[in-house]
Amino acid sequence: MAVVFPILIILLTIAGMEVISWAMHKYLFHGPLWFIHKTHHQERHGFFELNDIFSLLFGLAAVGLMWFDKENRSYPFWIGAGISVYGIIYFIFHDWFIHNRFKAFKSRNKYLSGIRRAHKIHHKSTEKNPSEEFGLLVASKKYFKNTK
Repeated sequence: MAVVFPILIILLTIAGMEVISWAMHKYLFHGPLWFIHKTHHQERHGFFELNDIFSLLFGLAAVGLMWFDKENRSYPFWIGAGISVYGIIYFIFHDWFIHNRFKAFKSRNKYLSGIRRAHKIHHKSTEKNPSEEFGLLVASKKYFKNTK
């Protein structure tokens, strides 16, 4: 039973991070923080882009929560762990698989193909608006139809 609590908190945090990151992406990154996020919609001229600052901030929040609660290992610690797991998922899906920051792995998986297609549609515009599909792990059903 002692293992169920941390796993549940981590899974709920991952789900919460998808909702939070969707809202931040739509309303902040494509809103008042566009001046930073636009570097992600432009051609990259090096390995890093200014937009990477957001990943660093999420990482600092995760480490801060785990550090703060390292003695007790109660819910703040496991929330930090969940944010960290979401960050790993983000790195694998977004930076590696979708944007090919490293040599991308190939996949014909229907889910992965749909996510990649939705993200490519999001990047179709290099402007703040119009834009669609702001999530990482969840996308509209239309992107999963007729994937090969």
